[in-house]
Amino acid sequence: MLKIKIQLYCGEDIAMGPGKADLLDAIVAHGSISAAGRALGMSYRRAWLLVDTMNRCWDKPLVETSPGRSAQGGARLTERGRDVLNAYRALQASLGEGAQGADAIFLETVMLGQPRLARGTPD
Repeated sequence: MLKIKIQLYCGEDIAMGPGKADLLDAIVAHGSISAAGRALGMSYRRAWLLVDTMNRCWDKPLVETSPGRSAQGGARLTERGRDVLNAYRALQASLGEGAQGADAIFLETVMLGQPRLARGTPD
């Protein structure tokens, strides 16, 4: 199986990748960083750190937060966040479609379905 993983770097930090895109989707679906993190099986701290990295790596923040548990509380994607997420998902789709040519077919043909059993450690 061929899987293309796109990571966009900002210096040494990953500004956007599959996990961060999934987190943005979860923030849209759940309306908060903590609920999005729970939905993805990650701690609030981990989710918050990922959002913080994204917000520091783009020309404008991707996520904005509001304190409190009221209707206005929680987190939401900014316009820039929606644009970046949409462009990233479109890039994933286009590269996935492009990975169907002769090279991809050759690689899938010669790659085993499972690795061979290890023969032990060399002497």
